[in-house]
Amino acid sequence: MTPSRLSHREFVALMAMLFGSVALSIDAMLPALPQIAAELSPAAPNQAQLVVTSFFFGMGFGTLIAGPISDRFGRKPVLLVCAAIYLAGTALSTLAPSLETLLFARALQGLGAAAPRVVGMAMVRDLHKGREMARIVSLVMMIFMMAPAAAPLLGQVILAFGSWRMIFVVVAGLAVLANAWALLRQPETLPPGARRSLGARDLWLSAREFLGHRTAVVSTACQTLGLACLLATLSSQQGIFEQTFDRKDSFAAWFGFISFCAACGSLINSRIVMRLGMRRVIVATYLAELLLSLALLAGLMSGLLPEAVVFPIHVIWSVTVIAMMGLTQGNLSAMAMEDLGHVAGLASSLMTAVSTVVAVILAVPVGLAFDGTQVPLVVGISFFCAAALVLMRVGLRRA
Repeated sequence: MTPSRLSHREFVALMAMLFGSVALSIDAMLPALPQIAAELSPAAPNQAQLVVTSFFFGMGFGTLIAGPISDRFGRKPVLLVCAAIYLAGTALSTLAPSLETLLFARALQGLGAAAPRVVGMAMVRDLHKGREMARIVSLVMMIFMMAPAAAPLLGQVILAFGSWRMIFVVVAGLAVLANAWALLRQPETLPPGARRSLGARDLWLSAREFLGHRTAVVSTACQTLGLACLLATLSSQQGIFEQTFDRKDSFAAWFGFISFCAACGSLINSRIVMRLGMRRVIVATYLAELLLSLALLAGLMSGLLPEAVVFPIHVIWSVTVIAMMGLTQGNLSAMAMEDLGHVAGLASSLMTAVSTVVAVILAVPVGLAFDGTQVPLVVGISFFCAAALVLMRVGLRRA
């Protein structure tokens, strides 16, 4: 295990800022979706939400590249190169004359944003493993969840003074600060003796080891379903607040409140995972979210919910959906990586790439199915949670 020069607190804060720079790139755009639709896609305003999923799509493919390269050349050089790609995507986003160009630029941004996510996870695994890794990732996720709380408010403030294009400039500056902190303060966590070849045979053997590891595969599948829940929620919330509840002007404040409350999920996990274990926490969380979603769906479909309580219930339910990320994703990552520390970069890449790209594919239909009500989103979340619960109970029974 390679020692870190940074204190425990600074290391956690650094990882949180790296992850948070990715979250800001996503959530700061949410208040701008109506403006983007009006300017670039007036005939099909619902397509503006693809600005969110295209970022994830690029990030998913980027992780396939960033992880193996970091196993060969080290973590910090990959951070530097991907930061340059991210800035190129940002520059193109600010100048995009059409929605198609903007979607391409967002995918390029996502490609560059892959490094903070996948390399950051590999750095954590270089230094920690097992439940201790799960605890650290939970703490990182807790701080990371604060970014969505502030991002829409940040986006709304920028919109009050300028165009939606200025949002890209601001979040790029914050990403530069995060990467500079890592490059200047954090020593390389992968020593030269532990680096692996980029030869096709070595990559195939490492990938086969990952794909043959039952726990890693099931954990990745569950991460995919959990991330699909988050992406579907992010894609639909702005429309729900604007069209279902007529709260367009207060969306950023409410979304910030939801994200801030949801951060408690990561805090709770960091306190209980060492005692209860990762699998128990994951299964209990999926089961609880499934029951809550089915109860909400029954209330909406039956019309028995009084109109006065529909909005508060939606806010509370949204908190539980995002909090589910903090209670599951860190644990799932630690489970997948526990026995794969010797191929941490490639394992993190495969795990993140598969979960991100497939989650986008699953979430886009849910977002585009938005019909002015919460029903498509609640149906999608219920399905994803049920599938994840089955995978955890059946897929890992003999693992």
